[in-house]
Order: sequence, then structure tokens, then C-alpha cells
Amino acid sequence: MNQERDPLTGQIIEKAIEVHRILGPGLLESVYEECLCYELRIAEMEYQRQLPLPIRYKEVLLDCGYRLDIVVEGSVVVELKAVERIVPIHEAQLLTYLRLSGICTGLILNFNVPVLREGIRRMIIGDATQRRRDTEKNWQYGTGGG
Repeated sequence: MNQERDPLTGQIIEKAIEVHRILGPGLLESVYEECLCYELRIAEMEYQRQLPLPIRYKEVLLDCGYRLDIVVEGSVVVELKAVERIVPIHEAQLLTYLRLSGICTGLILNFNVPVLREGIRRMIIGDATQRRRDTEKNWQYGTGGG
């Protein structure tokens, strides 16, 4: 990964490698999430955890249970895994989260591997500036029944 081209994902990956170096594979995803958020916090990186991602259906926002594991600096969705291997459905999940959130860059970090670099996928979708503006306007609930 070229950190000069994308320093933010490089920093996130460095923090994830530190967590993996200390803990190794075999723990629950929630443990890795807690520890990665600790690393982000001490690095003074802004992040949100378990961010609800509503779905726009017609003119209504619906909470369908989607949650973004971590969003760093408002510009990278980090999807954590502790699975045998990353499969296409994991990549499709991240692409869906990127499309729905209006965020262009995402990382899948699978901690259940001997060397974390083997469990990293970086994904980018096209320029989502307008989608992000539209999404940010609509992320507030209050419209529609519930």
C-alpha cells in the first residue's frame, strides 16, 4: 500500500498491525474493534464506532440494522472481520456500505490470519462527493413512521 498516496489508510493499517502484533489471531471481532479504537484514540484520530447506516426507501430513511464498524476521520469505512478468509460477500458488503454512506474509501481488516497484511483489502469507489452531500443531509432521522 502506498502510504504517500493514501496516508490515512496507511495510518489505520499501522494501528491494526499493532493490535494484531500484540493479540494475534483467534479472538472475537469485538475485541479487535475495541483495541483498534484504543489505538486510534491515543493517536488522536477522529473515529465513530458502530455508526448506524439508514437506508433511503422512496422518501423515507429506515433503520434496517446496518452498522459501520468504524469510520475514521469521516472518510474511511473500516469493516473488521475475524474469519477464516475474506470472501466476495465481505467485499460486496463493504462496497454497499461505501455506496450507502457516500464515503469513497474502505478497508476490510481480517484479524484471523497469521500476518495481518494477508487480511487487508482496500476498496475505493468513484467520486462520491455529491452522494456524500446528499447522504449527510439525510442521515438524520425524524422523517417517516417508526
